[in-house]
Amino acid sequence: MAMLLIDVGNTRIKWARFDKGRLGTRRAALHADWGVDDYERRVIGAARGVTRVLVASVAGKKVDRSLAAATRRAGIKCEFMSVPRRAGGVTVGYLEPWRLGVDRFVAAVGAHHLFKGVPVWAVGVGTAMTLDLIAADGKHKGGVIIPAPALMVDTLLTRTSGIRRRAQGGASGAKGFLARSTRVGIRQGARFAAAALIDRAVAEAETLMGKRPFVVVTGGESAAVRPLLKSPAAGVPDLLLKGLAVLAQQLPPQPAPSRARRR
Repeated sequence: MAMLLIDVGNTRIKWARFDKGRLGTRRAALHADWGVDDYERRVIGAARGVTRVLVASVAGKKVDRSLAAATRRAGIKCEFMSVPRRAGGVTVGYLEPWRLGVDRFVAAVGAHHLFKGVPVWAVGVGTAMTLDLIAADGKHKGGVIIPAPALMVDTLLTRTSGIRRRAQGGASGAKGFLARSTRVGIRQGARFAAAALIDRAVAEAETLMGKRPFVVVTGGESAAVRPLLKSPAAGVPDLLLKGLAVLAQQLPPQPAPSRARRR
């Protein structure tokens, strides 16, 4: 049974076909101005022969409704992931599982299955930066959330006057830790701050569990943050799609609503 797996973030959408246990080519796009026609043409329309669509979305109800409408036009039901207490080999450690973002849960499943037998930090660097610690046995120990580098930069540029003015134009300055321009100083400061938190998280987890966890990084800014880490790490751009692939094989399709329920 061919499936379409979709990861919808706040600014980007990623999708890939999953068939016979294999994940196809990952595609991605900015979806800020998309409507139903865009989702149908660019995402759903390209998935010939798909009988199931599984989605991890944090983009909000408006986007979810548009995506669901696009799949209905194709005669396919759109299944939106929620966060259970346990699935995909991961047991959620939050007191109330639904409060854990579905993107974080799916990323945790992906990281746990890619690096079996070792504890991992599943790190997503998107609009926010999230860190979730998964023990070797799949138990989610909890997590941390901070603004991602782009949001740190945006906050400084929109909530200050002097910094914003000095960051406009001028020489770019050095690319290392010690910048020689305000513009680069803001950018590098935010990226190094994110990397420092990840390294601190690794040290805290090692103290807690007696074993050094491996860092698995994903998200739009992960490529800028990962080289700054002192801790062993791997970048996995399609981590959520890999997590969805695991869950798609373990979770049965959701039944279509009955006529009585539709009323």
